[in-house]
Amino acid sequence: MHGWAADTIGAIGEPKSGPEGYLHASFTDSPSSRTAGEQVLGRIYARTEGRDEQASWRTRNAQYDAVLKWGTPNFGLLQRLSAIEQPVFIANGDDDRVILPWYSHLTASLVPDAFVKLYPDSAHGFLFQHARTFAADVRAFLSSP
Repeated sequence: MHGWAADTIGAIGEPKSGPEGYLHASFTDSPSSRTAGEQVLGRIYARTEGRDEQASWRTRNAQYDAVLKWGTPNFGLLQRLSAIEQPVFIANGDDDRVILPWYSHLTASLVPDAFVKLYPDSAHGFLFQHARTFAADVRAFLSSP
C-alpha cells in the first residue's frame, strides 16, 4: 500500500477538507451509504460542546507518512505478524477507498488466528454506518473462547 488513491487524496488531501471529502473517503456512493454518512455528519456537527478537537494537518500528514512507511514491502516485518498468538478481529468496509479490503485478507493470511469481516456497502466509515452490527461483532469476538 503505497499511499492513497488519487480520488482519496483529492477528497481528504487538503489542510481544510470539508464534509464532501469526508463522505467520499468514508462512505460509498450508494444512496444508503451516503445517507448513513450524512447522518454521521449531522451527529458530528450537532454537538457544540465537549467536542473532540479536529485533527491537525500535521497529524494527518503523520498518519499518511505511517501509511507510506508500513506500505513499503518488507517481508521481514510482515512475517512478524505470524508470531501473534492472540485471536485478531480484522474489520473493514467492503468498498473502502482508504484501506482496500484485500489488505484485510492479506493481513489475516499472516496472522494465525485472524477473523476478517467486511461490512457490506460501506467504506472507511463502516463502523459508523454499521455501528450496532459492528459493536455486536466485537462483543461476540471478545466473548468467544
